[in-house]
Amino acid sequence: MKRDIRDLLNPALQRIEVYKVEGGQEAEIKLNQNESPFDLPLWLKETILDEFLREPWNRYPDILPFRAMDAYADFLGIPRDCVIMSNGSNEMLYTIFMACLGPGKKILVPEPSFSLYEKIALLLQAEVVRVPMHPGLDFDAGAIIETARSRQVDFIVLSTPNNPTGKSLAYDDVCRIVRESDAIVLVDEAYIEFSREKSLLGLIGEFPNLVVLRTMSKALALAGMRIGFAIADPELLGELAKPKIPFSSSRLAEITLQHVLKHYYLVTDAVAYILGERDRLYSELEGIAGIEVFASDTNFLIIRVDDAAAVFRALSGSGILVRNVSGYPLMKNCLRFNVGLRDENDRILDKLRKL
Repeated sequence: MKRDIRDLLNPALQRIEVYKVEGGQEAEIKLNQNESPFDLPLWLKETILDEFLREPWNRYPDILPFRAMDAYADFLGIPRDCVIMSNGSNEMLYTIFMACLGPGKKILVPEPSFSLYEKIALLLQAEVVRVPMHPGLDFDAGAIIETARSRQVDFIVLSTPNNPTGKSLAYDDVCRIVRESDAIVLVDEAYIEFSREKSLLGLIGEFPNLVVLRTMSKALALAGMRIGFAIADPELLGELAKPKIPFSSSRLAEITLQHVLKHYYLVTDAVAYILGERDRLYSELEGIAGIEVFASDTNFLIIRVDDAAAVFRALSGSGILVRNVSGYPLMKNCLRFNVGLRDENDRILDKLRKL
């Protein structure tokens, strides 16, 4: 008699859920995936596609997208051997975690934080050491340092600014964690362009245990292109890159990034718009009875309501898709939505006032 098919699989799969987006990915007003409300202008798309049309589609791209990596390193003003590109920052997370974790390894994750960290760690059968945030959803830097030391963790991952809370670790606190911990520290800066705190990039040469993760899906509005980067000391990066899947980044993504970096004013203008609307939304939400709004360092806001499920359904019924993040620790009855265009933001404000 044949064995149950589940007995042939990684036993860690029993502890992992399939990733889902509640409410789907289509709506009249889509604010549930922290995307930019601005697409690339048509003239820039046409320029990118014109170059891509001349590429040989029957040939593999480079093993790694060296031209895009060189362009991004030049843009950041850092050595080129400190940078590696991936098919989205999620692929880079898998690569780095595979290089650092396994049975017997310990990873420290503040909670609540990006759910993919724990998912990959469990898949690799590492021990997850969780450090709760304060009730106001702020990081507890002291507890992170003390726990890392007492539990002798091997790896620390810090999403700052943090998804799903929207809060940042203070720059000095991140420096303390990197300096005082005897572990590799991955700082996920997916939302750094929206933050009041500065990036850790300037410390790459100072700390050999520091890795900075970047995505082009948020401020650069390239979620559909799947572009991510890791930046680290060359010696460490050389080891982290060993599990990297070759040929995983398309030439189209590489060409797109190079052109967007050449026209970075588009990103700067979009970020300025989003920050202005974020401040306006925050101020307006503070005046709505029954809503608690949390300060944000990202392109999204967190609100707490009396019944998140009911508000989610009401908004969805009005064609407005947000994210119910109530399942995260400390976030009961919380909803998350990214900043949209002004008329989209007005629509959600109007609906929330009427609930």
